[in-house]
Amino acid sequence: MMKMWNSSMASYASPPALGGISFSSQRQRISARTCRRHSPSSSSLTRSPSSSSRCFRTCLSLATTSATMPYHPTSDAIATIRAALEEDAGDAGDVTTLATIPMQAKANATMIAKSNGTVAGVQVAQWVFDEVDDQLDVKWNVNDGDQVKTGKIIASISGSARAILVAERVVLNYMQRMSGIATAARAMANAAKPARVLETRKTVPGLRVFDKWAVLLGGAENHRMGLYDMVLIKDNHIAAAGGIRQALDNTEVYLANQSLDIPVELETRTLEEVREVVNLWGQHKHLKRIMLDNMVKRVDGGGVDTTMLEEALAILKPLMDDGLETEASGNVDLDTAPAIGATGVTFVSVGALTHSVRALDVSLNIENV
Repeated sequence: MMKMWNSSMASYASPPALGGISFSSQRQRISARTCRRHSPSSSSLTRSPSSSSRCFRTCLSLATTSATMPYHPTSDAIATIRAALEEDAGDAGDVTTLATIPMQAKANATMIAKSNGTVAGVQVAQWVFDEVDDQLDVKWNVNDGDQVKTGKIIASISGSARAILVAERVVLNYMQRMSGIATAARAMANAAKPARVLETRKTVPGLRVFDKWAVLLGGAENHRMGLYDMVLIKDNHIAAAGGIRQALDNTEVYLANQSLDIPVELETRTLEEVREVVNLWGQHKHLKRIMLDNMVKRVDGGGVDTTMLEEALAILKPLMDDGLETEASGNVDLDTAPAIGATGVTFVSVGALTHSVRALDVSLNIENV
């Protein structure tokens, strides 16, 4: 049955006078876990209606992707999708589609890559289609994390013409953004080797899990998910606490009092601060990583000077041999990443992966009926 959104109602219903899309209270909350009983038997994700398809759609196997959705304690993927659909539908639904397309009209559509890149958002798009109309027949020709070239048919969709049109923009918004992030992440991960590339918390509010998932699908890695899963002591924390030692001391007391066992990262900006960390090493058991911020300088002609970063790493070498991780940040792009990655730093963090994403061009076209 097609589910039409009516924002005055809080549930999915049969098509009302004001078409739109709404939500069934019976639908399960999606998690990052895989339902092993319903893994696709081939590399192509195909979902066709059947008596047993409901669990398959809800638990659509993520084993076919290169990375599962990252965990966040308060995030709900389906709630995020529903909010996007509700935002689009407003209080009257898709008035253009309702005005021009008969309720029983059927259509076939294809989703096509219009530029080269890494696909991400296949699973999210499937959830959107299912939320709009669980009778749509969606056949995926790619998996999340696959690389595509211009002209590749990503998916074929058939079913209610109204449902396809209602889902179209939300599907494309997610897939274009996530694929753009994944494409950039793959390029940066390749450029920075052997260092490992991280994104940051510079994500679109409400889309952090999807943004960070796209980073994983591109072959890079996640930094902390939020303020809750790592202590990251930056320059403003140090200034407010009264110095590096005081900030670290206060942190150990807090973690002990709260019975928290989470890693601590400390930002340094000068070689003097790096040396202070060396002097404090071993006194703060949760200190696991040092950020070396803006220790790379651009030079005329497009080159990069990594002298300060290399000096900092040399100072930290005994600590690195003892398990300390290092992270370079600032002035990182595809041109500078190779030189930065070659210094021996553990991680390179790049906020631009998510805050300055260039969407991958993907279109959805309905065939003439």
